[in-house]
Amino acid sequence: MSGLSQDMMTPTLARSEAPFATTVSSGDGESGMSFEAASETPLKVALVEDDAAFQEAFRTALAGAPDLAMVGVAATAAEARAMLAEPAVDVLVVDLGLPDGSGIEVIGEAHARWPGCAIMVATTFADERHVISSIEAGASGYLLKDSPLPTIAQDIRVLHAGGSPISPRIARQVLMRFRPDEKPAEQVETAERPGVPSLSEREKETLQLITRGFSFEEIAELMGVSRNTVLTFVRRIYAKLEVRSKTEAVFEARAYGLL
Repeated sequence: MSGLSQDMMTPTLARSEAPFATTVSSGDGESGMSFEAASETPLKVALVEDDAAFQEAFRTALAGAPDLAMVGVAATAAEARAMLAEPAVDVLVVDLGLPDGSGIEVIGEAHARWPGCAIMVATTFADERHVISSIEAGASGYLLKDSPLPTIAQDIRVLHAGGSPISPRIARQVLMRFRPDEKPAEQVETAERPGVPSLSEREKETLQLITRGFSFEEIAELMGVSRNTVLTFVRRIYAKLEVRSKTEAVFEARAYGLL
């Protein structure tokens, strides 16, 4: 885990000390609201995420936002717990699929230790169990990783200002809980699909390791094959699931019940 910055050693400002000017947008379908920082003190943001590429993309997205400061990163649940022993941040973004545990447990501990911190999920898990468990643990926002990452800065502002950024697919799923006579859209889509793709045992093993956050090099070592062989498995998985990325592969595999 990259260590917390020196800013983390001082108490975080209460939300009332970082006011925002709020305007309602013209309804472009994104957040429905826009916020402009009115304070020179940036919001302290921490990330719990094991994927190095997502970490870097997250840093890049926040780098252009002077009102947001990324002050801590944890790649595992253990590192996240160590981070929670430090002074609280304003916003915590958590992935659920950590290599050594569940992000839901991290959310629960963060909610207890940092009661003034706004917590948001950023994950590939789109099933009802993970969504409801995260909300019950203390999360106030839930974004899927197929959401445009450049909008994460705005999502963080909305979250801190009292809003609840939620991916449209997740929002509909939550609403459907109160309409038991209607099927969620994703269930309808799954039912209409022609058939479940057939993955070989090695392809399934590769996909499982990808889901757990291992790199292609680590997967090769764990499976006792070369990196090129792993990449061959990955290409076949992508072709069968009709996807172009690891995140999409994990999502589709879960939708098909392969994971």
